[in-house]
Amino acid sequence: MRKALWNPWHGCHKCSPGCQNCFVYYFDKKRDRDTRIVTRSKTNFNLPLKKDRQGNFKIKEKTEVATCFTSDFFIEEADGWREEAWSVIKQRPDVDFLICTKRIERFYSCIPKDWEEGYSNVIIATTCENQKMADKRLPILLSIPAKRKYILASPLLEDIDFSPYLKDGDIDLISVGGESYENARICDFAWVKHIKQTCLLYGVSFEFHQTGSHFRVNGKVYNIKHRDEYRQAKRGMKYL
Repeated sequence: MRKALWNPWHGCHKCSPGCQNCFVYYFDKKRDRDTRIVTRSKTNFNLPLKKDRQGNFKIKEKTEVATCFTSDFFIEEADGWREEAWSVIKQRPDVDFLICTKRIERFYSCIPKDWEEGYSNVIIATTCENQKMADKRLPILLSIPAKRKYILASPLLEDIDFSPYLKDGDIDLISVGGESYENARICDFAWVKHIKQTCLLYGVSFEFHQTGSHFRVNGKVYNIKHRDEYRQAKRGMKYL
């Protein structure tokens, strides 16, 4: 499936251990931009509806659109914009919108009135960087109505036991990744392998999307350039 990125707003507040070395803060610092100020996009708010000169959507059908990855779709400052964003999502039933949040507890305050059991083109995901956040967020994720549910174990900061949350078959995918850029914390291949084994046990799809900048294998830490993190993770899938 094709991949695309749509950020209808930008900016966020750190709210859990996984936020410590946030990549958005890292890049905004280089641009002398205050990430804590949440702003609506002036040019790309309606990106999924934009068309080329031939009248075709720029984001093609059967694309997975990572939504609001430089903010949080459920952040409080966006409450006044979210209804319009849902309208954009409804107009593109031919693409899948991946909404990943650290604020899953705000779910019922942020869904549209006609949500019911969920939109067929929306994937709701939450991040779990450690066991504490998994135990806090996943019971909520499991309880909400959504057609598809993902877990993003990223940045993975420790070994996590996901087995209590996979038994009922409500989770479709777990995607694992290490932390990148400045001051990145170590991701251990043993943790990745354990999560993969748990997914196999319960028939849940698994994805290892990046190693992180500091990746430990059999006790040895490898320092990996960001451009190589995805390639090395793909290579690592052979050993899982």
